[in-house]
Amino acid sequence: MEFTTAGLCDQFHGTHPLQIVEPLFRPFGAVSRFHGWITTLKVFEDSVLIRETLAQEVDGRVLVIDGGASHRCALLGGNLARLAADNGWQGIIVYGCVRDSVELGTVPIGIRALHTHPLDSHKRGGGDRDCLITFASVNFRTDHYLYADEDGIVVSEEKLI
Repeated sequence: MEFTTAGLCDQFHGTHPLQIVEPLFRPFGAVSRFHGWITTLKVFEDSVLIRETLAQEVDGRVLVIDGGASHRCALLGGNLARLAADNGWQGIIVYGCVRDSVELGTVPIGIRALHTHPLDSHKRGGGDRDCLITFASVNFRTDHYLYADEDGIVVSEEKLI
């Protein structure tokens, strides 16, 4: 499916409840345009639940992680990105940091994050899955639909195209 977020806004803004993510995120990963059903996680400086989630085989899903905008460690690196791509994840949005940025650029998945940080996260096992998370002026819910490209990120309650 070919789409642009600008085209989606032109076609559906005003007729469908679209949410447009504030332009806070930097692109990582080898895929610049991706879309899929959302799965949400809320964690803070802990990647155990992220690994558990990305280890699940999926079809057409995007993982949206509320990492509390922490700039003290990375929640995602090359190993987790490869695990995600191997298991069918289309993309990952991280409201926090990633690491292994050069390696991420070779993994066939779309990734957006705030920044990079060389320190890995803790491994305590905390966090919540499939909960409402809010950041960048958007409410993200599991099973809503996300579209991302070079111009931005758009979220809809339903699949648009």
